Amino acid sequence: MLLKSRSGGSLVIMPFDYFIFIPAYNVATTLALVLQKISDEVWNRSIVLVIDDGSADDTRGSFENFVEALNGESAGVQKKTHLRYMRFEQNNGYGAVVKKGIAEGLRSGAKFIACLHGDGQYPAEQLDEFFKYLESQEKMVTDDTKKLALVQGSRHLIRGGAKAGKMPLYKRLGGKFLTAVENLAFKQKLTDRHSGFIVYSSEFLKTLNLAKLSPSFDIDLEVISIADARGFKLAELPIPTRYAGEKSNLNVVTYGLRVLRQVVRRIVA
Repeated sequence: MLLKSRSGGSLVIMPFDYFIFIPAYNVATTLALVLQKISDEVWNRSIVLVIDDGSADDTRGSFENFVEALNGESAGVQKKTHLRYMRFEQNNGYGAVVKKGIAEGLRSGAKFIACLHGDGQYPAEQLDEFFKYLESQEKMVTDDTKKLALVQGSRHLIRGGAKAGKMPLYKRLGGKFLTAVENLAFKQKLTDRHSGFIVYSSEFLKTLNLAKLSPSFDIDLEVISIADARGFKLAELPIPTRYAGEKSNLNVVTYGLRVLRQVVRRIVA
């Protein structure tokens, strides 16, 4: 939250508690709805950055229309001061967007940084729950307990949830296979290692060398594996599965091979 106070005659500006970055690639039809679903409580404590990865559609126009519509809301003026937009003129890939989002989040001084996809597959309305979970866990840390690096949304914690949410069969089967292989290699077991809905502790993110991270979709797994290897705690909370026939930019074969490469690296490390 942005707080202003006087200390010795000087203006002191405290950083926001939360930073949310939104990877946005050809999401003109979904971006505004994603932004609308962020609760007012989260908006009040957050900087929200939309990162347009060289979209070929009118993603920018959708963002501008959302900003314009805020003029008609009672809390709209405040939201506008918390909202940011940046664009890569060429498509740089998901990994580049995530690295930029993390870098900007750390630069903001926020304690917690969330990745919220602009295509609407992940529940923006649950950000409050995830941030509060991280805050509660932080208060419980002692010298004998592991610090929590992140909490990931899982579409498989609720049995049958992925199928009910119309996740394609090949993705359900492929995800279960890859997660099972990864759970053999990594210390901490998770149910949905391929969910992109993740809220991070900035304290953990500060330990990463962003330049060395993957430029592709496997960056999320890489960050999780680094946290696991360094002794940080991982957590997951249930989220709904949402598929509506949208086009995926993920090459599943290439992604699967990248995931297996991450597993091999961990085994031989």
